[in-house]
Amino acid sequence: MSTASLEYDSRDLKACIAMMKGGSKTFFAASRLLPLRVRAASVALYAFCRVADDLVDQGGDVHANLLCLHQRLDMIYAGTPTDCVEDQALTLVVKQYQLPRLFLDALLEGFEWDALGHRYQTLEELQTYAARVAGTVGAMMCWIMGVKSSITLARACELGVAMQLTNIARDVGEDARNGRIYLPLEWMETANIDVEQWLKDPKPTAIVKAQISRLLDEADTLYQRAQSGIAELPPDCRAAIFAASTIYGEIGAQLRREGLDSVTNRTVVSTTRKLVLLAAAWTQVRWVYTKSDQPMPLKAISFLVEDQQLKLDASDRPNYFPNRAMTHRIERIIGLLERLENEKIGRKPSEFKS
Repeated sequence: MSTASLEYDSRDLKACIAMMKGGSKTFFAASRLLPLRVRAASVALYAFCRVADDLVDQGGDVHANLLCLHQRLDMIYAGTPTDCVEDQALTLVVKQYQLPRLFLDALLEGFEWDALGHRYQTLEELQTYAARVAGTVGAMMCWIMGVKSSITLARACELGVAMQLTNIARDVGEDARNGRIYLPLEWMETANIDVEQWLKDPKPTAIVKAQISRLLDEADTLYQRAQSGIAELPPDCRAAIFAASTIYGEIGAQLRREGLDSVTNRTVVSTTRKLVLLAAAWTQVRWVYTKSDQPMPLKAISFLVEDQQLKLDASDRPNYFPNRAMTHRIERIIGLLERLENEKIGRKPSEFKS
């Protein structure tokens, strides 16, 4: 199968793009920074992951829903997918990239834990959850970019974990109002917080804010570790992933500026700020480099990388360079983000013309 089969002229992928635009405008816009050879596959992955998450989270019989998804994966990996556009598109990705099923099975396991309302006693247990719902996505993105060394896959998984920890820190109040808590119970107990009582009436106390800050510290450590992995990606992919890492990291920084109150507020990074970070990422990614003294991978993500190709010589790494000026691509993404923001607040393009 040629790479062309994964480009946007596929009807299945076009449907997945429409799904992404309707569900995550920011993710859709960010995906436009990726080179065409990777962009289509990332869209297909996103579409299947989103549909799977929605199906498991919709209620009803969780185990029946998961059985259905595993059966769909059986058919995808057998090359006989259902008529669902996301299944058709993912089948192309699986065939083109020989994508390990381990990643998708682990993702579904994380969705199951969510649906069953799992709580996590320790940070390590929380990282185990984050490895499944987000580390797997990092691993799959790294894989389709053509990088399969265990250490780079580990850094990609850890970037996903960092993003999930940021999400958790940002959504403490929203989760609490839904009867959920993702902060490590061990932390709460040590801080003398009665979790059940707090969930009945969540308040942004100084002690709770301290736990949120602690979680952001853990995420920041992983963002830093991920940078050496970004340096191992093909040159035409680095800016997009570095930008995503920077923008997610900014959520934590903004939350700190807002006083660490994610109980009564939900932190949002403005479009203007995203544009600034996007432009900065293009410059700063040039200074990201691989460290010789790489830390050992998190224990939580080891199962995702230990069975994969353990070593790749540096000369074996894919070395794709942008086939058009990155500045042109950034100009297009800025325009797209602005249009999406205008749509969100109900303005028409003509209102912004001089």
